[in-house]
Amino acid sequence: MKRYNIKISYFIMSLLLIITSCSDEFVNEKPPYSIDSESYFNNKQEYENALIGAYDMLQSSYLNVMLGEIASDNTLSGGESATDFVGIQQVDEMIHTPINSELRNIWNWMFAGVYRASYILEFKDKIDFEGKNQIIAEARFLKAYYNFELVKWFGPIPIKVDKRFSVKDVETLPRAPLTEVYANIESDLAFAIENLNPIPSQKGRATKGAAQALLGKVYLFQNKYVNASNVLQDLIDDANYSLVTNYNTIFENEGENGLESVFEVQYTDAEGAGFGCLQCSEGNVAVGFNGIRNYDGPLYDSGYSFNVPTQETYNSFEAGDNRRDVAILNIVSWSASNNATYGEGYKHTGFFNKKYIARKGDSNIGDQNLTNPNNYRAIRYADVLLMAAEAYNRGGIDDAKARTYLNEVRRRAFGDTNHDISASGAALTDFIWAERRVELMGEGHRFFDLVRTGKAAQAINGFTPNKNEVFPIPFEEIQFSNGNWQQNTGY
Repeated sequence: MKRYNIKISYFIMSLLLIITSCSDEFVNEKPPYSIDSESYFNNKQEYENALIGAYDMLQSSYLNVMLGEIASDNTLSGGESATDFVGIQQVDEMIHTPINSELRNIWNWMFAGVYRASYILEFKDKIDFEGKNQIIAEARFLKAYYNFELVKWFGPIPIKVDKRFSVKDVETLPRAPLTEVYANIESDLAFAIENLNPIPSQKGRATKGAAQALLGKVYLFQNKYVNASNVLQDLIDDANYSLVTNYNTIFENEGENGLESVFEVQYTDAEGAGFGCLQCSEGNVAVGFNGIRNYDGPLYDSGYSFNVPTQETYNSFEAGDNRRDVAILNIVSWSASNNATYGEGYKHTGFFNKKYIARKGDSNIGDQNLTNPNNYRAIRYADVLLMAAEAYNRGGIDDAKARTYLNEVRRRAFGDTNHDISASGAALTDFIWAERRVELMGEGHRFFDLVRTGKAAQAINGFTPNKNEVFPIPFEEIQFSNGNWQQNTGY
C-alpha cells in the first residue's frame, strides 16, 4: 500500500486532494482539474464534476471489504508470506496496533471521501439550478456512506456539518460521541431519501433505495429495531428491487447493476494502478489480491492468494445450499476436474473467495491484478431482506414477517420450500444471523455483524473484548492532535 515518509495529518493532506475519475457509466470521466479554489461552483457542471470526485473514493473501499472478511472468522490473511502486507497479517491475527498502514489507508481514504462530499455541501447554496437537490442528496448519501465506514472501523470520529475539515481541526475538533456521529449520518440519509430518484439516471448513482437501505443498516447497528423495520419495509414496499433468480449470476460481469443491486461500487479496467498508489486504481484491487496464486487453467486468472476462506466457513453451508460453490472455490476439486495447477500461498486453506476473483476475459488493461472491472455489490436486496427480518425479530415486532423475509432468501438458495425456517424468538435470531453469514460470505460484512451482535469474542481467534470491537486511530493522527484525541481503549 502507499507509504508516507513524512509526518502529516490527513486533514492537511485532504486540502490538496485532486478529483480523479471514478467508474462505469456516470463516473467514467477524467476531469483534469483541481477544486481546491474558493472560486469553484459557478455552474451545474462544476457541481457534477465535484460529485464525480466524491464518488471516486468509493473505489478505495475494496480494502474495507477485504479486511472486513480477514478480520472475521470467514477468512485468513493469506498472501505470499508472513511479511506480505504486514498490516493485513496483523489484522488477521488481531495483533494490530496504531502503526498499521492498511488501517491508516482506510482512515485516510474514507476521510478523503467525507472531505470531497463536504466540499459540495459547503457551497450548496452558492447558486441555484435545475436538479441541484439531486446532486446535494447524492453528496449527502456519500458523506453518510464514508462516515458509516469510519464509525464502524474506528468508533467516535470528528464530525463537521456541511463543512470541510481545516488544517487545525485535528488539534481542536473532538472525536464526536457515537450518538452524534450516528445522528449526523441519519440526518444526511433522511435528506437523501427525500430527494433522490428511485431509479438512477446513470449507473453508479445513489438512489432513494440505496439511502433507505443504508439508513436501515445504520439503525440496525444502533439496535433501533422499530426505525430499521420501518425504513426497510418502505424500501421493500417500493418494489424497485427483487432477488435474482439464479444466485450464480450475481457476481459475474453480466450480473452487475442487476435487479438485486441496491448500491454498487463501480469499477473499470482503466490503467493507472500500481503498488505505489493502489487507491489510484479504477479497478477492483481486491479481485487480484483474492486470486489463485500461480494459477494455470481455465476460467480464472492468477492472483496473490489473500483473503482465503477457512474450512469451517466452507462447512457452514448446509447440504444442498447452492450458494457454497458460488461463494467459495474449492481449488483442489476444481484443479482435479479441470487439469489446472496452482501454488500454495501463506496460510493456504484450499479455498478462494470465488465471488471476487479474476475471470479470464475481464478485458483488463495493464496489471490485471490491480485493474479488474468487477463491481463491488455494496448493498444487495438479499441483505435488505435479512436486515428487515432481524429488525422485526429482535425488536419483538413481527416474527411472521421475519420468517417470510428469511425464507425468501433461503428458497432461492435451496430451490425449494423444504428448508423454510419455522422458529420464533431467540432461535429465529440465530437462524437469521447464520443466514447472513452464508448469504453474504466474501462481501465484507461478517466482522461487523459479529461485533454488533456480541458474537465476535467467541468466533474470532485472538479477539479481545472491550478492545477489538474497533480498530486503533492511526498513530499519526493521535500525534498531530497534540493531546486533543485519545486513542481507542487497549491500543
